[in-house]
Amino acid sequence: MRKIFQIILILLTVAQLKAQELNCSITVNSDKIPGSNRQIYTTLQRSLGELVNQKRWTNFNYKPQERIDCNLTLTILEQTGDNFKGNIQIQSSRPVYNSTYLTPVFNFKDNNFSFQYAEFEPLVFNENIYESNLVSIISFYVYTILGFDADTFSLNGGNPYFTKAQDILVQAQQSGYAGWNQNDGTGTRFTLIDNILSPTYSLFRDSMYQYHLKGLDVMGSNKKRAKQTIADSIENLKTIFDSRPNAFLLRVFMDSKATEIASIFSDGPRFDTFKLKEDLLKISPLNATKWNEIK
Repeated sequence: MRKIFQIILILLTVAQLKAQELNCSITVNSDKIPGSNRQIYTTLQRSLGELVNQKRWTNFNYKPQERIDCNLTLTILEQTGDNFKGNIQIQSSRPVYNSTYLTPVFNFKDNNFSFQYAEFEPLVFNENIYESNLVSIISFYVYTILGFDADTFSLNGGNPYFTKAQDILVQAQQSGYAGWNQNDGTGTRFTLIDNILSPTYSLFRDSMYQYHLKGLDVMGSNKKRAKQTIADSIENLKTIFDSRPNAFLLRVFMDSKATEIASIFSDGPRFDTFKLKEDLLKISPLNATKWNEIK
């Protein structure tokens, strides 16, 4: 009987591992905090890793090779007792079909990052209630990562995950912490999820789908066609720029993709890049040096 129980336990563990969606590296950087007690940051890093990588966030079973590679870097700039302030950098990528290349999908820095935490405090996500700003922020970005990834494989495929992120945002709006509300400024969690789910920016999500599934994933079989599709997706972004030149999502896209775009169009096969470069310079003039690399 005991052997049977052990076998069942192993099978359940394997099933749980298959369910995990993320392969997330989490770093807690506390270099700016003076003092000798660093153990709390080690404990926090380990607990966050368990929360993100061991929880089942969706109803789908992911094979090990299908898990989403991502990084969360928490930089702590201030600590007063159990209160922490700093920023969090979120990065995710996905493999390009028929290649070993990982393309960056989401790269975002959140400066509205503050929370309370006591060492060994359990970090548990409850989707029905707000309990912890730390857990809410991490869970918000887990669903955002899942949403961006899904959008690269099917048009608007990220809707269920972005909606989950929005639910977390709504629950957290009465917490008093910055980043959850419309009046907290630009570049916030509110702006990010509000824009993603707004029909006003539907072309952004069209571009994410075209760029990745119809563009990058075709690069191995038809590089010229892939380049054309990627250029078309950038033209879609230019359409957004024409009506909303300060659109937040355009910066989000370029923060992830500028280096990659320059690399794609810097070698063969030959492709008329005149209009592409015009569009890129208008959308993201801060990356002009990169755009000049395009031939």
